[in-house]
Amino acid sequence: MKSLGPLSRTLALAGLFSAALCSAPAMAAKADVELLQSYIGNWKGRGELIGAEKETVVCRLSLSPGNADKVNYSGRCSLAGTALSVNGTLAYNDSANRFEAVMSSNATFNGLAVGRKSGNGLVFNLKEREKDTEGNDMTISAQIALNSGKIKVEFNVVFNATGDSLRASVPFTK
Repeated sequence: MKSLGPLSRTLALAGLFSAALCSAPAMAAKADVELLQSYIGNWKGRGELIGAEKETVVCRLSLSPGNADKVNYSGRCSLAGTALSVNGTLAYNDSANRFEAVMSSNATFNGLAVGRKSGNGLVFNLKEREKDTEGNDMTISAQIALNSGKIKVEFNVVFNATGDSLRASVPFTK
């Protein structure tokens, strides 16, 4: 497996947040809004990014009240001298009858994830095919689980031409 450099690590960090943000019409049921708002606060996470080598990922994120029942999101992760920042919102989209998440980042990665209720929480899933800044085709998948007052991010990038991959798991707590 080839050694994956700073650009790949930045893309991996971008994926850590890709499923956790959204922009959608507000008018959700009160219980849906309350579920999203129950995660408002400051969060810290520490996990591992596994590729050619294992590296520690340290993240923090803040969820705050937004306009029209939305929850704003701002986060930052660092890994081996690389930093990623992301911003966006979480909301329930009444017209689509679902939770949605969208983000913007300082990396080239931006995405939309669909959320669904799972037990007492929410799970957002994202799967996209993109190209990195060098034109390499890659498949990105991410899952963000908000459950029982905790957040957990699972992330995987596969470089399609080589089969090389990066995966990360980062649990967050308040």
